[in-house]
Amino acid sequence: MPSPRPSSVLMIASGMLVTLVTVALARLSFGLILPPMRESLGLSYEQAGNLGTATALGYLSLVMVAGALASRHGGRVSVLLGLACVIAGFTGLSQASAYGPLVALMALLGIGTAFAYTPLISLIATWFPQRRGLAIGLLNSGVGTGMMSAGWLVPYLSQAYGDEGWRWVWALFAAVGVLAFVGAALFLHDPPRPEGTDTARSPTAADRRARRRAVFRNPYVVTVALVYGIVGMTYIVQAIFMFSFALDAGVDATTAGRIASLMGFLGIVCGPVWGTVSDRLGRGRSLVLAMGLAFVSTAIPVLSPTLAGFSAHYVILGVCVTGMFTSALAASTERVSPHEAPLAVSYVTVFFAAGQLLGPAAAGWLIGWTGGFRTTFGLSAVFILIGVVLSWRLTRALRPPERASAAEPHPCS
Repeated sequence: MPSPRPSSVLMIASGMLVTLVTVALARLSFGLILPPMRESLGLSYEQAGNLGTATALGYLSLVMVAGALASRHGGRVSVLLGLACVIAGFTGLSQASAYGPLVALMALLGIGTAFAYTPLISLIATWFPQRRGLAIGLLNSGVGTGMMSAGWLVPYLSQAYGDEGWRWVWALFAAVGVLAFVGAALFLHDPPRPEGTDTARSPTAADRRARRRAVFRNPYVVTVALVYGIVGMTYIVQAIFMFSFALDAGVDATTAGRIASLMGFLGIVCGPVWGTVSDRLGRGRSLVLAMGLAFVSTAIPVLSPTLAGFSAHYVILGVCVTGMFTSALAASTERVSPHEAPLAVSYVTVFFAAGQLLGPAAAGWLIGWTGGFRTTFGLSAVFILIGVVLSWRLTRALRPPERASAAEPHPCS
């Protein structure tokens, strides 16, 4: 008996909340919490970088496992499991003080994000195949909402509660995570299997290996993966250390938090816009435009580490960041069948997670070695420029053909 059609509005809204918790709060807001947390616990920049690396390692270790779980048992189960891990991580971080438990809890945040975010993307993309860019863009608006909220809350709670303010931030994140779990349990549904699928007969091991090889050797998917790896490496470095760079350059903490919040607000507004742009212009052109803007935004504070320079950085990055995420994730599903979409998303996300694994530790070491931030962000800008070139290849030699699934009925119709 076919499942009832879920409410698209409630499904997207709950997906946005999951994205807010697992990406904005569990991954990207760490850079805002880091200064008061580092000062309270006496952590070095290298140790702080290692905490970011622990999260990325947890993400990288299990992202393919999450894709396999979603392919076999549905994305909903994986999303709920991931949210449970993230809630546990937030709760533990609100109480922990020793470096060892902090590393383990940060890794748990990465594990939770792996199980929740990538299966969510493939689930939503399968429900909305003709408007996947717009749907993913709406999901990624949750990132902007989370960053905007964190940009206001972290300085406020730090001032209100002093050295313990950062603990209240993690506790509040846990409460929001519980809300996301309830929303996902009620409103996220797995898409129906295509007619004719025999659920009693699973693909053989040889079939699964053949499907994996087809995805892993697809030149279009591989190029998307390389671009997404660069996005992961450069954006996490920005998320963790740009706020500290601004403080080191003499920008007031409250002012820096407000301009970081502005970036989040722009991410909310621009998420659906970038989704529509990628649907109409193509993923490659959308990536070229978004990464070109990211290059400019990263280069500006390197050349001008002033309030105006950091403001320009956060404004431009706020405009383009959802374009990078949305275009890359939508592109990863372009050249594969709907059944292989979770595997393709997980595959490119492995590169993204690898970049996030290398970025924080390398950046923390480089900042400590050079005694400043400009060299680190100068190198980051160079890597983004390489990403622009690779994105351009997607618009030229690797232009995707007409999708074989274009004639397939919409799951929600």
